[in-house]
Amino acid sequence: MGQRIHFVADPQGWCCMGLIIFVWLYNTIFIPKVILFPHYEEGDISVVAVLCYYFCSLFCIASLFRASVADPGKLPENPKIPIAEREYWELCNKCNMMRPKRSHHCSRCGHCVRRMDHHCPWINNCVGEDNHWLFLQLCFYTQLLSSYTLILNFCHYYYFLPLKKEKW
Repeated sequence: MGQRIHFVADPQGWCCMGLIIFVWLYNTIFIPKVILFPHYEEGDISVVAVLCYYFCSLFCIASLFRASVADPGKLPENPKIPIAEREYWELCNKCNMMRPKRSHHCSRCGHCVRRMDHHCPWINNCVGEDNHWLFLQLCFYTQLLSSYTLILNFCHYYYFLPLKKEKW
């Protein structure tokens, strides 16, 4: 499993990554300012809830960064194929390189990836053999942060008492 840094020069992927980072920054700044800190000051929630939100947010952006720069399993230019495994390799008709079966050529990245799942524009990278678990980790932390934000919003509007002072 390779841990090389991989960077894809794709303008559409850059736009998607920029949108993701903007939404993350907006939620990391806006939600605590409007919901967490005022309710913490009035004693409705504890400091643990605030810290949990920031830890979820930190894990989410860290897993986004790791999934976007991790090598998905790009095949080398001249792979050394063992004699016993040659029957399990085939020629890619797009890049004319030998690749193992279950590998696919990514038209966005321009190379073959071992056990490629898909090219994800949100991380601007392919999801393949070497970074699939990082992609799943990103999905988990994103779901965790989104659920926590929805619960906080629900509690803010339907459970907590109205704020005594507004900080706008």
